[in-house]
Amino acid sequence: MKTETIRAADRLCGEISVPGDKSISHRSIMLGALGEGATRISGFLQGEDNYSTLNAFRAMGVEIEDQGGGNLLVTGVGLHGLVEPTTVLDCGNSGTTMRLMTGLLSGQKFFSVLTGDQYLRKRPMRRVVEPLSLMGAKIDGRDGGERAPLAIRGGNLHGIEYASPVASAQIKSALLLAGLYAKGETTVREPHLSRDHSERMLKAFGADLTPFEGGVTLTPGSRLLGRDVVVPGDISSAAFFLVAGLIAPQSELLIRNVGINPTRSGILDILLAMGGDIQRVDEREVCGEPVADLLVKSSQLHGIEIGGSVVPRAIDELPVIAVAAAVAEGRTTIRDAGELRVKETDRIDAMVCALTLLGGQVEGREDGMVIDGVESLSGGSVLSRGDHRIAMSLAVAAHRATAEVTITDTDCTETSFPGFWPLLRSVQRR
Repeated sequence: MKTETIRAADRLCGEISVPGDKSISHRSIMLGALGEGATRISGFLQGEDNYSTLNAFRAMGVEIEDQGGGNLLVTGVGLHGLVEPTTVLDCGNSGTTMRLMTGLLSGQKFFSVLTGDQYLRKRPMRRVVEPLSLMGAKIDGRDGGERAPLAIRGGNLHGIEYASPVASAQIKSALLLAGLYAKGETTVREPHLSRDHSERMLKAFGADLTPFEGGVTLTPGSRLLGRDVVVPGDISSAAFFLVAGLIAPQSELLIRNVGINPTRSGILDILLAMGGDIQRVDEREVCGEPVADLLVKSSQLHGIEIGGSVVPRAIDELPVIAVAAAVAEGRTTIRDAGELRVKETDRIDAMVCALTLLGGQVEGREDGMVIDGVESLSGGSVLSRGDHRIAMSLAVAAHRATAEVTITDTDCTETSFPGFWPLLRSVQRR
């Protein structure tokens, strides 16, 4: 089990790029495989999670050429060209792979089984299994379909109108992918708008999709056609450097080519509300996704209330936002974020325990945290619990610690951010 020890630098500075967006990378493989003809992908995130998706489609007969450097050539087989896999499909640690694939495989006229690593097999799956069953899917899993492995016998789906109890791009995307194969329209409503990468990419590939306030409707029958996809930098990865640049003294970082999709940019709104100095430079659009360079400078942050519609737009970034709050002036309250308890680990409990060990004043709530900022944190040894976002958040916290911070079980960062540790050290100045 690998460990990393981080010591606070005098300042952070430089110009960096972060890996491609994980969510868009997953979807580019999926829709490229279902499209007719070639899909060329550049900027693909070369992380373990995305390769789980890539390998699953190879196992179903899709030719995918890895040309190196984040460039892929996918030879699509069309909506009905996938073949029954001869083995169990291993989703690794990727909840996105498993939940979206459950929707997609529900529409196939063959049998398939999805499994994952020890962490993924503990995560809740009924949230997609139940609505897919309403569409006619036949899915079996442990604990009545709550846990993987999931066995899926696909075909004979019908469209439904589904009001999701939570704002979840994974639930929405699973139903839309199943809807490609259903008789009749599939409509998904959400209490708040979740990330819309699936809608944008489905439309770009030719799907008949109608967004409306509060939801989206997919009408089946359209062919999907291969196209070029340019994947922007992942704002969830940029988040660690945004917070590090704000809390480390005398720092200035320029993060190039970051996706700033409004359904994902909640972290920018939150950090700006906390007093962060973050500027968007050269805003532009690439393949239907808004992109900008982000310039971040050291700032005196202050506590705020975080809840409501901003939470789905920043759910993956809340662990590192908790780090910012831990050294901000005053109190920060995070609520409406119970979804954090069913991620790769219970991220509320993980951050409360780790930040408390480092001298933070953090109280866990069922749906969030109450954090009273301190001037600085202390050093010590903390656990990532095998969760990539916890590991990287704690590395950021080390930049306001008075002694070294040692993080245990750090191999997990390869799932979303290969090269995170050397990149972090490259911007440290002593």
